[in-house]
Amino acid sequence: MIEKIHSDRATPPGGHYSQGIKVGNLLFTAGQIAYNPETDQLINDTIENETRQVLNNLSAVAEAANTSLANTIKTTVFLTDMRLFARFNAVYAEFFPDTPPARSTVQVGPLLRDVHVEIEAIIFIPEE
Repeated sequence: MIEKIHSDRATPPGGHYSQGIKVGNLLFTAGQIAYNPETDQLINDTIENETRQVLNNLSAVAEAANTSLANTIKTTVFLTDMRLFARFNAVYAEFFPDTPPARSTVQVGPLLRDVHVEIEAIIFIPEE
């Protein structure tokens, strides 16, 4: 069974897609950007703050599916400039200190809304 996952604490869809889709015990997320739903503002002043907000949004989608970032299996990271990688990676490591998920990181052209990073994930949902 396929289930749509939504959180008001994450980036609202800017088009015709779901924040997450749950299939069995897996959650597939859409890419999250650094939109702060509490302030209705983009956080793109530094790559560190932007990365934190993106991962907080991803965490909110995970929690809406009764899981957490600790259960992340795989992420795909889209960066507009690989020169930002080391600074991005330092913040990313704060969110995945023990068992970091498998990850692909690719440099892309401009992202919507002038952001510098977008992350999507596949997250395991343990049985309750």
